[in-house]
Amino acid sequence: MKRISSLLSFNFILLGIGLTACGNENNSTTIPDLTSKKPNILFIMADDLGYSDLGAFGGEIRTPNLDKLAAEGKVLTDFHTAPTCSPTRAQLISGTDHHLAGIGAMAERMPEHLKGKPGYEGYLNERSISIAEVLKDNNYRTYISGKWHLGYTPETNAHAKGFDRSFTLLNGLDLHFKQAPLAYNRNTTYTEDGRKLDINKLPDHFFSTDYFTDKLIDYLDSGKNSNQPFFAYAAYTAPHWPIQAPIEYRERYRGVYDIGYDAIREARISRQKQLGIIPSNFTAAKPIPSKGNLFKTWDELNTNEKALEARRMEVYAGMVENMDYNIGRIFDYLKANNLYENTLIFFVSDNGAEGSIILPYGEESGFNNSLANVGAENSYHHIGPRWAEVSAAPFHLWKGTAAEGATTAPAIIKLPNQTITSKKGHHSFASILDVFPTILDYANITPPQNSYKGRIINTPSGYSWRPMLENKTTTIRPENFTFSGELHGNKHARQGDWKIALQANPNLGSGQWELFNLKTDRGETQNLASQYPDKIQDLLRIYQQYTIDNNVLEYKQ
Repeated sequence: MKRISSLLSFNFILLGIGLTACGNENNSTTIPDLTSKKPNILFIMADDLGYSDLGAFGGEIRTPNLDKLAAEGKVLTDFHTAPTCSPTRAQLISGTDHHLAGIGAMAERMPEHLKGKPGYEGYLNERSISIAEVLKDNNYRTYISGKWHLGYTPETNAHAKGFDRSFTLLNGLDLHFKQAPLAYNRNTTYTEDGRKLDINKLPDHFFSTDYFTDKLIDYLDSGKNSNQPFFAYAAYTAPHWPIQAPIEYRERYRGVYDIGYDAIREARISRQKQLGIIPSNFTAAKPIPSKGNLFKTWDELNTNEKALEARRMEVYAGMVENMDYNIGRIFDYLKANNLYENTLIFFVSDNGAEGSIILPYGEESGFNNSLANVGAENSYHHIGPRWAEVSAAPFHLWKGTAAEGATTAPAIIKLPNQTITSKKGHHSFASILDVFPTILDYANITPPQNSYKGRIINTPSGYSWRPMLENKTTTIRPENFTFSGELHGNKHARQGDWKIALQANPNLGSGQWELFNLKTDRGETQNLASQYPDKIQDLLRIYQQYTIDNNVLEYKQ
């Protein structure tokens, strides 16, 4: 326990003034003057990063650059995404529910009976106005580097959706190194400015997070004398599986995770309470019960299994620290060029931690998945469900489900030209759908409705955070707001503090609608369905209206 305690102490010192600020909405700030110059916008998205992985959210992983951003800006403790990556990215770019935007189901999991139906095109459809297009039309330079995952054709490429410069991975994942085993069918596509790239022509030292950062800084530098503000989207693929990291980062967490899932998770939750991320009386989600060889507890693992599990998490932590380092490189560039102060900065994850059991590629594909090789360019591993429960702490379940652990993600925002006298946390419900109107609000652009440049569009549906960020309101949505979602048969709906959820995987739920009061039980530990049947019916009506408004069709695998 000594090693993790020292790492937690490191992050405690780094955060400094942030310890009690999240719990105090009355701390004062100096509101920025935004009348003279449109702000630059930097949006940073991690891939499958769990809620508790960052130091600012209770983790033992060293993330000094994001922790400092949290100390300068505002931490959003109740920020929500879609349950998986491409639906979240569709919501970010379009400002609308992913069913309207064309990703009613992920393209990789689109069943035959839904393919091609409105909202299930499998790519960002023509009815979706792109935030980059709107900003470009209003004199912004627009850049993206990293994961796109919203279409494979020239017409659906980021270059065709308003980005002046783009380096994009079109797939949902790839190896993080250029090197790959000869027997492995890579089948991934990178493009730059809409043109397909030969992966063999990438530099030999290519590592995804490093290279995506290189490209984004190059794009920023190319237009720094244009006198135009920029919108830059850093779309990292870290720490999405396969977990791989440069060797120096693979070695930084040796031994930290040998104490097992529960000890790390409990330490993170304790730290979250100290930081004010969650209340001191928060009841955390319970680990799901083991079922034979499925979901083994730490004590049920043998010595070799424990060593492999700990090593996987060590490499995962190294990936996260490497991402933080690269984010720091972007900040350093902005500061060196006097751009940082006037930049509106967002950092989020695209969904909760990945808890699926991913079958690794074996020796027939050329991978060496031995303990000694975890994280190398010819290894293929994931963290699995038990470490995902740690990353999702204090919430229930993980990516792809209907639980809070799927859709609750870390979020940090820093306003342009703002002097913060005390860091503040914000604890009301926020959504990835809100980013679109928030950006346009600060850019002084009226959000488009119904049509744009002669074409019919889906109207963005989120709420601008600006009144909250400038201390004019204490919540983002009305008190009794409604919000619903569906993906791959996982369904949820909420009104105010009440939520119903249906898990499509029978191993992860009761198979029926479950009811939770999130005000007293955000960890979803007590199913109240039998006690409040009328509340279930009320929320079912809200969910049904959501399906009508967003053209949600029944998903059958």
